[in-house]
Amino acid sequence: MSSSQNIRVGVAGFGWMGRVHTQAYARIRHHYPELALTPVLASVADEVPGRADEAAAQFGFETSTTDWHDIEKDSSIGAVSITAPNFLHRTIGTAMVEAGKHIWIEKPVGLSEDDARAVAVAADKAGVQTAVGFNYRNAPAVEEAKALIEAGEIGTVTHARFRFFSDYAAHPDGALSWRFERARGGNGVLGDLASHGADLLWYLLGDIDSLVADTAIFVPQRAKPTGATSGHALATGGELGPVENEDYVSSQVRLASGARATLEASRVSVGEQNAYGFEIHGTKGAVFWDFRRLGELGLSVGDRYQDQPVSTIFVGPKQGEYGAFQPGSASSMGYDDLKVVEAKRFLQSIADGKPVGATIWDAVRSAQVLDAMTRSVESGSWVKPGA
Repeated sequence: MSSSQNIRVGVAGFGWMGRVHTQAYARIRHHYPELALTPVLASVADEVPGRADEAAAQFGFETSTTDWHDIEKDSSIGAVSITAPNFLHRTIGTAMVEAGKHIWIEKPVGLSEDDARAVAVAADKAGVQTAVGFNYRNAPAVEEAKALIEAGEIGTVTHARFRFFSDYAAHPDGALSWRFERARGGNGVLGDLASHGADLLWYLLGDIDSLVADTAIFVPQRAKPTGATSGHALATGGELGPVENEDYVSSQVRLASGARATLEASRVSVGEQNAYGFEIHGTKGAVFWDFRRLGELGLSVGDRYQDQPVSTIFVGPKQGEYGAFQPGSASSMGYDDLKVVEAKRFLQSIADGKPVGATIWDAVRSAQVLDAMTRSVESGSWVKPGA
C-alpha cells in the first residue's frame, strides 16, 4: 500500500445528505486503499440543537457545532462537504472557498445560475478544487452507456427520454418544509431532480441548443411543521400554507447535435419510487438504463433495425469504478456506493490539483438549463440556456 496523507474534512449540514457524505468519507479507504489522501472527520455543523452532537458521537467527528462559521474559521480543515439546504449553498460555498478550503457541494448549488456561478468564480479565484453531487453519472452502467454512444455503437443519436420520478412529496400531509418555499427551496423539483436529468443529458449527449418547458403544482397547500423537520416528514392538523414551487416539470429539448430529447421530473408521482433513468435511441441501436436496476444496461445493437432485440448487460470490473466494490459482474452496487465514488474523485482532484469528475461548473451548466425552463414557462416559448 502506498503512503497516504491525511486531509481534515468538515461537514456543513447534517440532514440525510450530510450523513451520506460522512459515510462515504468513512468508507473511502476500504474501497480505494491507494488513494493519496485519507479524510479525517474533523468537524460537523448543523443549526438544529443536538443534531451535530449526535453526528459526532456516532461517526467520530472531533468537534461539533451549531455554526458552520466555526468550520470556515478552522485553518486545519482542508476540505468541506456542503450539505445544508439549497438557499445556504451560495453563502457557505463562497465563504469556504475564500477560506482556502476545497468543497464537495450538493446540487443544485443555490437557487439559480447566479448562485452557482458565484461559487464557481470564487472557487477558481481561490484556486481550490470542487465536486458536485451529480452522483448518477458515476454509475458504471451509465459510464458504459457513454462509452458505447461515443464509440458509435448505436449510430447517430436521434432522440432520447430522461425521467426522474419520485413520490417523496406525494403524500398530501407532507410537512411544509423549506423545500416547498421559493426563497429557501428555489424551483422545487427542478432543483431536486431535474438538475440531475440536465446533467445526465449533457454528460451523455452534449450541449443543449434550446428548450421549451411546462411546470405544475399539484399539491397546492401543506401543513406547517411544529418543529425542525428531517427528510420528508409528515405534518397533520397544523396551519396550512401555500406550496410555492414546482411539483412537476416536463421539457422538450433540442440538442446542439440535432438530436431531440424530453426531460421530465416529478416529486409527487404516486407509485414511483426513485424511477430515474433514460432511453437513448440512435440510427442503428439504443441504450436503456433504470437506476432501480443500477448494474444493468439494456442495449440494442446490430444491423437488423426492425425487430432488433434488446440484450441486458450486467456491468462488471471493466466498467467505471465497479472493480473497487465487487470482483465479478452482476453483484449489485447501491446509491451510497455512488457517493463513495464521488468522494474518491473529490479527494483525487485535490491530490492531483486538477478536476476529476463533476465540478462546480457542471452545476452552473445544469442551473442554466433549469433557469431556461423557468423562463420558458413564463414566456410560453423556446429559450436557449445561458442566453
